[in-house]
Amino acid sequence: MTAQPQPLASATPERVVGTVQDARWSERIRASGLRVTSRRLALMAALEAHPHATVDEAFADTKARVGNITKQAVYVSLGEFTAHGLVRRIDPPGSPARYETRTDDNHHHLVCDRCGDIVDVDCAVGAAPCLQPIDDAGFQVRLAEVTYRGTCRACQDAEVNASAHSRKAKPLTSQ
Repeated sequence: MTAQPQPLASATPERVVGTVQDARWSERIRASGLRVTSRRLALMAALEAHPHATVDEAFADTKARVGNITKQAVYVSLGEFTAHGLVRRIDPPGSPARYETRTDDNHHHLVCDRCGDIVDVDCAVGAAPCLQPIDDAGFQVRLAEVTYRGTCRACQDAEVNASAHSRKAKPLTSQ
């Protein structure tokens, strides 16, 4: 049985800040020009705990941490966090939008076509090579996204096991 985060229904930002990570988010939120609130800190903690979270996942975790919050408030905060560079929104094909707190580097994503798992992968070439297209058509490029698609190790292993199981269980034929 896993322990659930305890609601902080009457929390103030000072009561939520209890770890170095919380203090870091407090500083980053304030530096971005946004007000530090217990709900915003709880949402950042939820995103930190669940990299590549959907809105539903972020909402559920945040609600468990602070109790009283609406999904609309989570949408609004995620929009503000994205606009202020605190989180990054990624839109994998065939999946709802996802949010991550890793915004300070040039990294890409591996996406499993079977289970939808998403994994961060550092840029294969070095520091921000993708930000300089051959022809920028007059754009000032600020972000380049690369998504590698394939099958994760767990899904590959499951396929091998299912295949082995089906070979063992040959149907009986009547004579």
